[in-house]
Amino acid sequence: MAEVDVDGTEVTVSEHEPSTTTSEKPAPAADVEVRIAAAPAHLSVVRAVAADLAMRADFTLDAISDLKMAVDEACSELISRAVADADLVCRFTVEDEQIHFSAEAPTGSAVPPSRESFGWRVLTALTDAVSTWVVPGGDGSQVLRFDLVKKRADVVGL
Repeated sequence: MAEVDVDGTEVTVSEHEPSTTTSEKPAPAADVEVRIAAAPAHLSVVRAVAADLAMRADFTLDAISDLKMAVDEACSELISRAVADADLVCRFTVEDEQIHFSAEAPTGSAVPPSRESFGWRVLTALTDAVSTWVVPGGDGSQVLRFDLVKKRADVVGL
């Protein structure tokens, strides 16, 4: 289910992974994957990777800052919901005009984050598209996933 927020950000929330149609291109392979323990102490690593990739992709300083904060918020939400000793898996795909970020961690809850939370408002304000959903994990747990898209400022006309 896709909706558009007042600020123009595409927002999708579902309890399951969004379905794809045959006309959609398959997701590209991740350019960079970071797998770390789901602990707040490791957030700086993911933020640093986000900033470095955005700088190399010629994003503006404001867009780099927005991406870092959005990545931090999504990862913080995943860490707060992760089961004990879980890994946080983050993937960055750099495209011509945007960076696609996805992150996931095993969780004990089958309920995605509320769209009414402050964290969700932060994500929708800082990104061009955000979605989250929960899928069954291989070990009987649930896996919470976030997908974010941040476009370069010159692409969105800012």
